[in-house]
Amino acid sequence: GLRELFRSVFMPQGFPESVSPDYVEYQIWDSVQAFCSYSTNTLATKAMLSGMGVGDASAPASAALVTWLLKDGAGMLGRIGFAWAQGKDLDNNAKQWRLVADGCDDVARIVSLLAPAWPEYFSLIMCLVQLMYAVVGVAGGATRNAVTQHQARMNNSGDVSAKDGSQETMVTLLGLGVGLYITPLLDGQVALTWCIMLVGSMLHIYANYRAVRALQFETFNQRRVSLAI
Repeated sequence: GLRELFRSVFMPQGFPESVSPDYVEYQIWDSVQAFCSYSTNTLATKAMLSGMGVGDASAPASAALVTWLLKDGAGMLGRIGFAWAQGKDLDNNAKQWRLVADGCDDVARIVSLLAPAWPEYFSLIMCLVQLMYAVVGVAGGATRNAVTQHQARMNNSGDVSAKDGSQETMVTLLGLGVGLYITPLLDGQVALTWCIMLVGSMLHIYANYRAVRALQFETFNQRRVSLAI
């Protein structure tokens, strides 16, 4: 009964016939990378809030608000600019852009962790971080759409996308729980914080590499035709 409940909640209807043969392997590694990402994201968020003055009674709220608005504005402009510059290539090279997106995700978290060390440049650094997150959002979303179209085999891309979202939400909750547990334990533990961040980032990249390696696209694009010829 538990197995059937799990299938009905987290797997597309008609699984496994309704999805591509590479679905299970891809989803396993995709879940691993999501867990690593959200486990370490709490450390980056903590550093960002600390740099904005959260917990410091002498820090004006208006300064934190300005920094927050600047970084959000930079992210919006970044999403527009990146979609304009690379939008047409995201479907053709979904695997490469997926790795680029997750690489930017890791770099953005590491830079966020470094940002409080330079308070005079904190707003600028946060804008740069948000630009990297803009690449993550646009490239990650577009490539996920390409993967969903590949995996859906019974005109069920909506169901595949929805169940993928359910899987990621569950893994995200687990990652957030781990992050909430370890973050208070790392107060003042700089070396241990960096160790967890770097190990988590390396696992995140490795899991993404295995995920895109698991995908077996069955259509040609211009680059694949050139390689085949």
